[in-house]
Amino acid sequence: MKPTPPPPRDTGVSTPLRSPCVSICRIDVATGYCEGCFRTIDEIADWGTMDDERRRAVWQQLQARAEQMAEALGFAPIPVSRPPEG
Repeated sequence: MKPTPPPPRDTGVSTPLRSPCVSICRIDVATGYCEGCFRTIDEIADWGTMDDERRRAVWQQLQARAEQMAEALGFAPIPVSRPPEG
């Protein structure tokens, strides 16, 4: 039987907010949003250097963008997952 590893230590460093990317990477020319995650090309490019406050601001816009794209295409809106709370 393998020994149980110790629990991770709290280093005081928070985990960065995860990306909304779902690996469907196509920019819609009409809206400028990615068809998979609904971010703009600038938001995608800058994600790695954004702080969590800016990332949360982007996350807060994604559902409205998904609904906008769905309405324009005549589809039911796709629910966008939410970032972890914290």
